[in-house]
Amino acid sequence: MSLNKEKTCFILEGWSYIQKGITKLIKIIEGEPEPPFEVTHYMKLYTTIYSMCIQSTDDDYSQQLYDKFRQVIEDYTIYQVLPSLREKHDEYMLEELVTRWNKHNVFVRWLARFFNYIDRDFVCRRGGAILTLREVGLTCFHDLVYRELHSTAKEAVLTLIHKEREGEDIDRELVKSLVDVYVKNGMGTLETYEEDFEIFLLQDTASYYSSKASKWIEDDFCPDYMLKVEEYLTRERERVTHYLHSTTEPKIVEKVQNELLVVVAKQLLENEHSGCRALLRDYKMDDLSRMYRLYHPIPQGLEPIAYLFKQHIIEEGTSLVKKNRRVNELQDKYMVYVIKCFQNHTLFHKASKEAFETLRREGGIEKLE
Repeated sequence: MSLNKEKTCFILEGWSYIQKGITKLIKIIEGEPEPPFEVTHYMKLYTTIYSMCIQSTDDDYSQQLYDKFRQVIEDYTIYQVLPSLREKHDEYMLEELVTRWNKHNVFVRWLARFFNYIDRDFVCRRGGAILTLREVGLTCFHDLVYRELHSTAKEAVLTLIHKEREGEDIDRELVKSLVDVYVKNGMGTLETYEEDFEIFLLQDTASYYSSKASKWIEDDFCPDYMLKVEEYLTRERERVTHYLHSTTEPKIVEKVQNELLVVVAKQLLENEHSGCRALLRDYKMDDLSRMYRLYHPIPQGLEPIAYLFKQHIIEEGTSLVKKNRRVNELQDKYMVYVIKCFQNHTLFHKASKEAFETLRREGGIEKLE
């Protein structure tokens, strides 16, 4: 037999054996009746690939095997994975996507073990110029599955989150697994998660709470409104803990705060019957403390509250002066609010100080001392 024929036979026989091992692996992953790999079978697959890679320079089949590795994953994805996904919709599609993602990872992990010498030698010799086998596997899934389905999956996930916000029970583990698909397909970054999912989640969040605020602000007194805000902020933080990426928390909280607190601040805080000054008038210290807690994290969020606090002190002090009553206890009274409700915040110390200075300038100094 000629040398070229020997080489061809060596290639064909080697790849034929490898192909049978790959077929066996696919059957196992797909749940078909197939006995597990024995150690000797696994070792022979590895040895076959190793032998094809350690030939002389002209007969080194590492590049061909590296290309075959990609082709095997692409063929499996195109002919088995995508058809199973395309025939399902909504939550059923999400479940299948998670199943296929998990199976893909198992497939690539086992396949990379068979081809391990390619990683150890061929890939290493190129000093990072080509992808590792694991990276090849992830790229195949990203290019063939993720690109086609990420938008449809995103809409289905957002529908589930909306249902949960409305009080329905959902499969949180399913959502968590899907979020992981977005994260892992970022190839080590959060870019795909942020651009393909998170940005739309935040838009939906803003829209949802804008609608809630419009209704609540008309129906509820300020204390009841604030209780709802506190409750829903807690829910959104829990939502992040259960199935969103941790970096989403400050972004989603900011959206909720903006729609429920910032946009309606004037209407909420200045409500004649239940706003900030009504709470001060009625000694509602728990509600004032809650108001402080809600607005404190918001940039400049406390300024309108401090202004209303100042105006209330001036109004009450002026009323007492006009009635020719001593108001020497007024400063102590409002210092209690500063300490207990407003956590000794400098903004409220300043508001109190300015209020009493205003009263002194207006002629009430002898009543204040």
